Amino acid sequence: MSSLLKVDSELKTKVEAFREQITSEAEHLVASFFPQKLLELDHFLKEPILNVSDLKEIHSEIKFKVPDSILFTNSYDGVDMDTKKRKLEEGVPDQSRQGEVKTLMMPDGMMKCNTRLMDLIERVKPEIRTLIEKCNTVKMWVQLLIPRIEDGNNFGVSIQEETVAELRTVESEAASYLDQISRYYTTRAKLVSKIAKYLHVEDYRRTVSEIDEKEYISLKIIVSELRNQYVTLHDMILKNIEKIKKPRSSNSEALY
Repeated sequence: MSSLLKVDSELKTKVEAFREQITSEAEHLVASFFPQKLLELDHFLKEPILNVSDLKEIHSEIKFKVPDSILFTNSYDGVDMDTKKRKLEEGVPDQSRQGEVKTLMMPDGMMKCNTRLMDLIERVKPEIRTLIEKCNTVKMWVQLLIPRIEDGNNFGVSIQEETVAELRTVESEAASYLDQISRYYTTRAKLVSKIAKYLHVEDYRRTVSEIDEKEYISLKIIVSELRNQYVTLHDMILKNIEKIKKPRSSNSEALY
């Protein structure tokens, strides 16, 4: 029995140390990190990379050479095309093409993505991840401050719950920004594949440029939203810091 109590005591000590660590880190985030980060992001928004006046500057050249047109006839390379068509329709394998694999070769090797947008994305993604991680820490801190459930005197608790809900919303929105970036790469890759297949169709090339412009505008909006979320969280928590830390008044205070 004594050994069990000793183990429980050690675990309790570790849990209390964890709570103190979370409290110290969260208070530092709210008091110092959040305002510092919002100023950094505000400065980022003013950098030339996010203030391109002509969006054509962010376009990426797609180097696919349009081949010369080829006129096909019923006889090609000594093979009667009508005969080949009948064989295929009847399920007869074409001996002349067995073992052949169709492969699309790029003129310059791998088709590169839009490097300018890629560099911008690589700067924005760490900011998104940082916001998610810091929100998670502050959310845990507020949740640990929520007292046990009681009847009445729960106004401070409702403020804590609203703060947790706001932090959870910010986390979710930040995670959606990462999904948006993934969708951009996927959509662009499909369009580039279409260009490689249909080299004579100019609309696909223009669509890629439109996708790049849209992503550039979206990235600027994301940075702006990240800044705004730091401002909102910092302001909301500081205005309610007393109720967040001490959601319920003592009985003696309630008498007066």
